[in-house]
Amino acid sequence: MPIFDKSRIKRPEILEIIEQRERSLELINSAFFQKTGYKWEDYWPLWKKVGEINRRWINGKDVRGTLSMKEMLLLTEHLRFYYESRMNSLQQMNPISPEAELKPVKASGVSVEWQAYPGANKDRVILYIHGGGHIMGSINTHRLFTIELAKLTNMRVLSIDYRLAPEEPHPAALLDSVSVYNWLLSSGVDSKHIIICGDSAGGYYTLLTLLKLRDDGIKLPSGAICFSPSTDMAQTGESVRKNCHTDVILGDLGYIWWIESHLAGANPLDPTISPLYADLQGLPPILIQVSTSEMLFDDSRRFFEHAKEAGVDITMQTWDNTLHVFQNTPELHETQEAMGKIKEFVEKLFK
Repeated sequence: MPIFDKSRIKRPEILEIIEQRERSLELINSAFFQKTGYKWEDYWPLWKKVGEINRRWINGKDVRGTLSMKEMLLLTEHLRFYYESRMNSLQQMNPISPEAELKPVKASGVSVEWQAYPGANKDRVILYIHGGGHIMGSINTHRLFTIELAKLTNMRVLSIDYRLAPEEPHPAALLDSVSVYNWLLSSGVDSKHIIICGDSAGGYYTLLTLLKLRDDGIKLPSGAICFSPSTDMAQTGESVRKNCHTDVILGDLGYIWWIESHLAGANPLDPTISPLYADLQGLPPILIQVSTSEMLFDDSRRFFEHAKEAGVDITMQTWDNTLHVFQNTPELHETQEAMGKIKEFVEKLFK
């Protein structure tokens, strides 16, 4: 079923990451079937169908409507269980420091979590919007990374649990993100002391949130940071197919149906849905970090060029032959370099 081709991955450390995930998948699948009562026989036809969707999509075929809502819900149930279980295991192996302060609260009805280390600047906040292809991910799956961001920047992080597709398609997650930002403002946090940040689908919502705030006349944050954001729901970039064989993350499962579940029939060329097609004038400084070998490279590159033309103070930093959202993989050498550049960007914003 995977689109990516393991034989094209030449870096031993990335091959080791792939093998670790394959080993954990067997254990997690066993736990999932035991918990839910499903059997592999229930899933095998469905995963074969996803594999066929991948093959048809690579060959330029229209695959919309291939999966029913019932099938998408079954697939997302399994993917969410896998993602949460894997991250729970990682947190057990890499426990968060007892010094870290974690406080779950509700922000205008949205579940969020404050994360900080002692001595953090209480006036400055990173509003973090997690990735997960619109269909999975949570505060929990990203906690190891977001608490590291808090430590790196000496800021408080407010991590969001937004609503997920396919149960809650567009614009549910966007409305949650905007609502939490407005809650921050109403709580007395100055917009100039806020940075919105997100990875992958979270980077997408970061950019959509900026556009929505601007269009609604709400004070914008000081800046934004996006890790491998998706910006084009129509998937017209060359890298989406060109890099599908070298993208270990998105090319593993094939994320095409994830977008369909998020759109729920909406027009992917609508500028309120795809940031790439929006008027980008008036946005605050933006930092984008992305790998040239991933499927969403052109989503970043084309957005960067479009934003530059619109006069936005935007920076794009690239790395070759690494993972989608590699910043949350500390064993890669690129990660520390990227985190250092994030710190520089934040410090520049608050000079």
